[in-house]
Amino acid sequence: MDETTSNALDRAAEAIADAEALLVTAGAGIGVDSGLPDFRGNEGFWRAYPPLKHLGIGFMDMANPIWFRRDPELAWGFYGHRLGLYRSTEPHDGFHLLRRWGEGLPRGVFVFTSNVDGQFQKAGFDRRRILECHGSIHHLQCLNHCGEITSADGAEVAVDEESFRASPPLPSCPRCGSPARPNVLMFGDWGWLPERTEAQERRFADWIGELGNARLVIVEVGAGTAVPTVRMTSENLARRSGATLIRINVREPQVPAGQIGIALGGLEALQEIAQRQ
Repeated sequence: MDETTSNALDRAAEAIADAEALLVTAGAGIGVDSGLPDFRGNEGFWRAYPPLKHLGIGFMDMANPIWFRRDPELAWGFYGHRLGLYRSTEPHDGFHLLRRWGEGLPRGVFVFTSNVDGQFQKAGFDRRRILECHGSIHHLQCLNHCGEITSADGAEVAVDEESFRASPPLPSCPRCGSPARPNVLMFGDWGWLPERTEAQERRFADWIGELGNARLVIVEVGAGTAVPTVRMTSENLARRSGATLIRINVREPQVPAGQIGIALGGLEALQEIAQRQ
């Protein structure tokens, strides 16, 4: 480990030790150490979903709500496979370190994530203190816009591992019986129902508002620049509140002046910080 990284880890450990509140901001990179696929670029996506490579369909093409009307078996093959994967994946130890740090602080911890996988809930974080800005694959919404957002807990999707196509019956709306889709914000998605996420946003705004002058540390893990929502949120809050930002990103650790960038994977960095406490 080089001296720059070691010094950054020392500073991160000191900042967390001195904090009164913790905000965890996370992108897809935090799940890689749990064994979740890295969709960074089409090649990474196609390694996880080879049949879609043969069809010439990249991640941004597939993550589009039009497939639920054009080819629902293909759409649910992709999202149904992901739902099963997330259900069976156990969060790595870094999640538990973050929760332990946050729960030990006077003002506690809140999570802001672009991930739809539910890993923070599975790791035991308070569900009332999680904001999933892109929605959740563990919830469904009606394709015919009857307004219903329901849990996907009872939904089972049979997916052929060779073709990644789903077999009927596909998930349906319990209110009206129409076809359902995940309550996930996709690309070009004018039909996403935001009410569940908006309720999370209100709780997040209340928590931030109640912090006052409390010393806030933001630990950002695995959030890249391709979809910059998480990085922008981290930087904007740090600038407005005077918080310390700790950005953990093996490829893109760059931070504004005075903040802490750590060029390591999420689990390794969090474990190194824990060893310095």
